[in-house]
Amino acid sequence: MELDTLTAVSPIDGRYANKCTELQDIFSEYGLIKRRIQVECAWLEALCDAKAIKECKALTAAERKLLRALAANVTLDDARRVKEIEKTTNHDVKAIEYFLKEKVSGTSLETRTEFIHFGCTSEDINNMSHALMLRDGKAVLRQAMDACRNEIAALAKAYAAVPMLAHTHGQPASPTTVGKEFAVVAARLGRQADEIDRLVMPAKMNGAVGNFNAHLAAYPSVDWEKLSRRVIEGLGLRQNRLTTQIESHDGIAELFDALGRWNAVLLDFDRDVWMYISMGYFKQRTIKGEIGSSTMPHKVNPIDFENSEGNLGLANAVLGFMARKLAISRLQRDLTDSTTLRNMGVGFGYTLIAIRSTLKGLGKLELNEARLAEDLDRNWEVLAEPIQTVMRKVGMDHPYERLKELTRGRRVTAETLQEFVKALPLPKADKARLLKLTPATYTGLAAKLAGLV
Repeated sequence: MELDTLTAVSPIDGRYANKCTELQDIFSEYGLIKRRIQVECAWLEALCDAKAIKECKALTAAERKLLRALAANVTLDDARRVKEIEKTTNHDVKAIEYFLKEKVSGTSLETRTEFIHFGCTSEDINNMSHALMLRDGKAVLRQAMDACRNEIAALAKAYAAVPMLAHTHGQPASPTTVGKEFAVVAARLGRQADEIDRLVMPAKMNGAVGNFNAHLAAYPSVDWEKLSRRVIEGLGLRQNRLTTQIESHDGIAELFDALGRWNAVLLDFDRDVWMYISMGYFKQRTIKGEIGSSTMPHKVNPIDFENSEGNLGLANAVLGFMARKLAISRLQRDLTDSTTLRNMGVGFGYTLIAIRSTLKGLGKLELNEARLAEDLDRNWEVLAEPIQTVMRKVGMDHPYERLKELTRGRRVTAETLQEFVKALPLPKADKARLLKLTPATYTGLAAKLAGLV
């Protein structure tokens, strides 16, 4: 059957393909092949530039331009040719080497063909390519993450002074503002994004078991660590000097854990917004033609936040498994990481789909201030906290217990509380302040705090 969005096994390449198109160039087989070619070309260029490696002649300006063009202009047809070669080699990285030898055949670069993949083990090329994929994939996610965080921060400012009944343990609690609660999420997302930004992917190009054995056998006077570092850092990565045959993948695990923490914050937000919608604090704009239920015509479901929650769960399942698995390898090398790493794009794809679903949901939200005000007015018992706190301040006996007896598990009216306060022997200023207080005005510094993002 022909591959199509309708025949794809994964919804990332099927139903949701249009939500993560930017990742196709990065995490596909083509994306991996392209970056392998880039790494091989960068390594060959470095060898040509090393004066101590006399047999690998220095590049002319035209040759350097040709080599860099090979790296920069990898086409789908090129990738197909690599896969064709792989049918014979049954080795994906060796197929890259043979492909490049084909490409330089008949050019002046042909004299350096045996320096393509010189001294390298497959993992030198693979770990660098995977690091480049993660570098580029992270850039895509970070752009979407910032868009989501910025939208939440904008809503925090817009709703900074809108009072809302808080709920702890699902029960009415001291009031807050809508904006302050959104600001908490924006700050959490920003902190986790900073942790993601801090991570620079490690990489290695040090041979079969990480010791530059073959390199030194051929050219003992070359500073191979320095040459390797120049290639690695030139591609925006950082050198890991101590490795086995593989780069340990600890850096990948750190990145996936950091992405998982960011995702967990957004998932928490999705659930809270879902609850606020169910409580009537938000309404959702209807879109002409959309249907909420196949049998109940009135429904407008919070499907975008539900979609995001589900996809974030899938993303974190994949990222979490990979973070735990990739840090483990038998002795100097086993291949369990190879098939695992081919699924990096799955975790990134589900994350990107989720972020865009949350953004879509945020675009439909309408604040229901009447419902917020109604809920505040129905819960005057939340003012038991400030009353007993002022009673404590002036040294009255058993303030907490007296308010507990008056309010716990009961609906209390404004009149009930005001009569209670009026009967208290409080200083005039304190009593006046308490009598003026309402659930809607008892929000502390919430409005100010909402402006911190």
